[in-house]
Amino acid sequence: MYTRRATFAAVLLGALTACGSSGEPETITVTETVTATPEADTQAKAAADDDVLKIGSKKDIVEEENDLHISVQAVEYQQPYKGPQPGAPEDFQGGDVWAAAEVKICNVAGADVGVSQFPWSLAYEDGTVIDVTGSSGGDMPKPEFPMDKTLKPDRCAAGLIAFPVPGDKTPEYLVYEPEGGDPTEWAITQS
Repeated sequence: MYTRRATFAAVLLGALTACGSSGEPETITVTETVTATPEADTQAKAAADDDVLKIGSKKDIVEEENDLHISVQAVEYQQPYKGPQPGAPEDFQGGDVWAAAEVKICNVAGADVGVSQFPWSLAYEDGTVIDVTGSSGGDMPKPEFPMDKTLKPDRCAAGLIAFPVPGDKTPEYLVYEPEGGDPTEWAITQS
């Protein structure tokens, strides 16, 4: 967790005309420094965290203009993945172990909806983001979340998404961010 200290400097420039011996107006610059309190930092962090969900929570996403009503849920996050292990991640994939997120998306009502693993990622405190690899089949964790599937209304897709992660770091968030949509985040706690 970061401690933030915000310093806001408000510079007020005012030209005051004074009678001086030269007859020229004098310019006076006034600077005021205001320091944010730790309580304000805590309140700002709490407000930002209000949008972060707990693993297991479900979020409804409705876009009337696109005839879209879906529910998105991050059911569980495992690091390392506790099931049968795929081969170790390749060097180009990054990471040294596989983690798995169990997710579920339902088309509640409206038009058909396309789903895939690609809107999902992991976000770390240091700004690192790990995207899905696009690897599927073979020895990847089962059941897999679909790579490309169309859901009709009242249908769901669920399964595991594998991520190659560094075994010594835990991500801060599991993120769902469809193209052109707002991100939804679930907090990942260390176990």
